[in-house]
Amino acid sequence: MDYKQLVADVVADAVDNQVSSSDIYAKIETPKTAQNGDLAFPAFMLAKAMHQNPKIIAEQIASEINTDAFAQVKAVGPYVNFFLNQGQVSSQVLETVLTEKDHYGDNHDGDNGVVTIDMSSPNIAKPMSMGHLRSTVIGNSIAKILTKNGYRPIKDNHLGDWGTQFGKLITAYLKWGNEEDVKRDPIHYLVKYYVEFHQRDEQDPALDEEAREWFKKLEDGDPEAVKLWKWFRDVSLKAFNQTYKKLGVDFDTYNGESFYNDKLQDVVDTLKKDGLLEKSQGASVVDLSDQDLNPALILKTDGASLYVTRDIATAIYRDETYHPVMNLYVVGSEQTYYFKQLKAVLQKMGLQSAAGLHHVPFGLITVNGKKLSTRHGNIVLLNEVLDESVKMAAQQIKEKNPTLPNQQQVAEEVGVGAVIFGDLKNSRIDSIDFNLQDQLKFEGETGPYVQYAHARAESVLAKAGKRDYQAGNHQLTGDEAWEIVKLLQSFPAVVKKANAEFEPSVIAKYSLRLAKAFNKYYAHTKILTDDEQLDARLALVKSVSIILKESLRLLGVQAPDEM
Repeated sequence: MDYKQLVADVVADAVDNQVSSSDIYAKIETPKTAQNGDLAFPAFMLAKAMHQNPKIIAEQIASEINTDAFAQVKAVGPYVNFFLNQGQVSSQVLETVLTEKDHYGDNHDGDNGVVTIDMSSPNIAKPMSMGHLRSTVIGNSIAKILTKNGYRPIKDNHLGDWGTQFGKLITAYLKWGNEEDVKRDPIHYLVKYYVEFHQRDEQDPALDEEAREWFKKLEDGDPEAVKLWKWFRDVSLKAFNQTYKKLGVDFDTYNGESFYNDKLQDVVDTLKKDGLLEKSQGASVVDLSDQDLNPALILKTDGASLYVTRDIATAIYRDETYHPVMNLYVVGSEQTYYFKQLKAVLQKMGLQSAAGLHHVPFGLITVNGKKLSTRHGNIVLLNEVLDESVKMAAQQIKEKNPTLPNQQQVAEEVGVGAVIFGDLKNSRIDSIDFNLQDQLKFEGETGPYVQYAHARAESVLAKAGKRDYQAGNHQLTGDEAWEIVKLLQSFPAVVKKANAEFEPSVIAKYSLRLAKAFNKYYAHTKILTDDEQLDARLALVKSVSIILKESLRLLGVQAPDEM
């Protein structure tokens, strides 16, 4: 039951529907302290309609409400405070969670609509660094959250497999490369050549011209250039997929930039036909002054295409192929203005899905205070961070629980989970500084803390043995149990909020609150005492275990039963 809706309905009835239930619902608050109840309605919004002081209105509402759903209703100043019936609510919430299990919180808001998610998108022939972590794990979590809200996400890894950097890489490989080295350790040596090119071209500008010539050959289908490009792409994808496997991330399509090469002319022709393409200083642009935006540069003076040309082609392809209700671009916040231009161009073109284009921005990531740059050789490899995290997790597990079976599997789940959670606990728009040691702690706002709370709940259930706690009337009272029940009851609303804001941190922060509330309950309650409330307490523990595991799943994090 949505008790917030119940409050809205009874308040609307009490004031003879002078204000609608939906308007009242939007104003209902959760008091900061338990002494002010579980839900509160501020009567300020009724003052104008009822021509009375909010304090008097609150007193009138409180006096007219009579329902068994509330333990107490009282006016405190201009607020009407509602105290829910703890036994009744706990029984209803626990029964629902235990019945629906990991489907608790599922809804059909998305009506099975397709949502394409442009995410991860590393550049071929470069390693996946920690700089690629955010787009990958944020996009993956959003896809899971969308699914829980009734959408059908299409995860598109729009690979950076085209562009002038390939001219530079081919030039560097032919000058300083070695085939055996690349076969042995492809990404390491390809990056080494790329970095060396940028170090040398500062003293030798002729290298840039040579690189441009090689990219022109690639565009024209030169056999040697195409062969090298395909080789670089294949070895890069193989390396990327090793990292994605560790992260537990997969994709529905890997259509990279090269996939749209034969679709660019259609974009130009369509813009011309629609009268949208204009000449400006020799270049071809779309005027966006009516949107208070700079012109979108479609073709350079030499006729070469740009990122926006390719992204227009991509959007058209996705529109025609998937008919999406939304197109999400999980890309750094520095590209915000660019996506405003892209959306404006697509709307002028009349693309059906243009209105549903959303840039999902995120802040920068630094590692131990250092910025990341492939060009300048300052790379922190994501694969190496994941391996180190697993290694450190394995050592901690060995020290804490040396007899634990499947130690390596648990270490992988904890180590990788710590890296993912360490990112997603932050509001995505915030820039973050990543410190591995901090993220692996079993205390504090970390993935292992939430995982350990889940494992602790499973340990209690294992000690209890097989009991039929899923049946019956599980009425619980007491501040610590009630705090957990209220958190469990709020989970469906949390799922909706995370979806509406494209914000995985909403789930991560919720999981931390639930884990903290459970650990407090565990510390102060003799859960396994054999009395008439044992089954109710176990029902609470099982419900916590289910929702902690489901919360972690929505983040792309595993939940071991033992740690």
